Amino acid sequence: MGLKPTQYRSAAESLLRRFRKEDALPPLHPLVDLCNGVSLLFAVPIAVFDVAKISGYLEVRHAVGNEVYTPFSGPDETPEVGEVVFVDALGRAHARRWTHRQSGFSAVGNETSSALIVAEALHDSAAADVRALLDRLSPLVAGIADSEIRKGLLRGVGERFEFAEETYSPSA
Repeated sequence: MGLKPTQYRSAAESLLRRFRKEDALPPLHPLVDLCNGVSLLFAVPIAVFDVAKISGYLEVRHAVGNEVYTPFSGPDETPEVGEVVFVDALGRAHARRWTHRQSGFSAVGNETSSALIVAEALHDSAAADVRALLDRLSPLVAGIADSEIRKGLLRGVGERFEFAEETYSPSA
C-alpha cells in the first residue's frame, strides 16, 4: 500500500504491541473487546463499525482527496489521495490506511444497535485464516448479541456483502 511499516502498523500489529507492553487492553465496549481478543488470537485486523453511522454503503477504495475522516481525537482530516479508505455514499471515510485507523465517527458505542465487523488479511493463507477467525468469532458474538448474525467471506474485487439497515442521514 506504499505505507512505511514502522510508521503505520496494521491494526492487529498495533494491538499486539500494546498487549505485549501493557499485558492487558483497556475495556472499550463488549463487542469491541471481544473482537480485539480474537484479533490478538489470529493476528488479523478486525474493525467494528456502527452501521447506523454509515450512509448507503461501505466501499473499500483509494481516496480521491475529498473524503472526511473523523479521528478519535482532534479535528476532521482528509485522507491522502491514493490512500486505501473505507468510504460511504456521502464520502465519509470510516477507516483509513486500510483498517489501520478506524474513525471515531462510526465507532461502536452504547447506542449501537447494529454493527458491521470486518476482518481482513492478504497473506498466503488469508482465506483459511479469516474463515477460522469467523468460525471462532461468530458464536462469541452470538453470545453477547440480541439480534441476527450473518457472515460472509469476500474474496475478490466487486464482491459485496448486502445488508439492509437504516443508515446515517445527515438530516436526521
